[in-house]
Amino acid sequence: MFREVRRQNRVLEEERITELLINSEYGFLSLGTSENGYAYGIPISYAYEEESNSLYFHCAPEGQKLDEISKNNKVSFCVVGKTDPIANQFTTLYESVIAFGDAVTNLSDDEKRKALRLLVKKYSAGFEEIAEQYMDKSWNRTSTFKIEIKHITAKAKY
Repeated sequence: MFREVRRQNRVLEEERITELLINSEYGFLSLGTSENGYAYGIPISYAYEEESNSLYFHCAPEGQKLDEISKNNKVSFCVVGKTDPIANQFTTLYESVIAFGDAVTNLSDDEKRKALRLLVKKYSAGFEEIAEQYMDKSWNRTSTFKIEIKHITAKAKY
């Protein structure tokens, strides 16, 4: 179902894949082709939960992102680690991870709160108490979804 990485000597080690998924600031969510025929992808913040091998996101309760997921929930999500262009060699040192999976939008209230807490832990550590109040106040105008990861490819050139 998924192609092998062509340059097997550049496959990223499992430990580094996990580090990148946990620590990268944001990634690019690719959602297939929209009604205008163009590919639709967006930069978006996220939180990775290693235990469930899932990526969590928050968004408004409506919009193109959720519309595209409702048409086709097979998505990919890419994060990029360190990059270093080497001008005199016409190359770039890099590391990247692409996670393929199924986007799930109908999360229970418990899982929605878990998703929001994971995002707070990642992006707003130290503000957990006030975040709980913020979650309660904005509950009905906030949506969450997750990607259940089915396959990962990752490459690096060091």
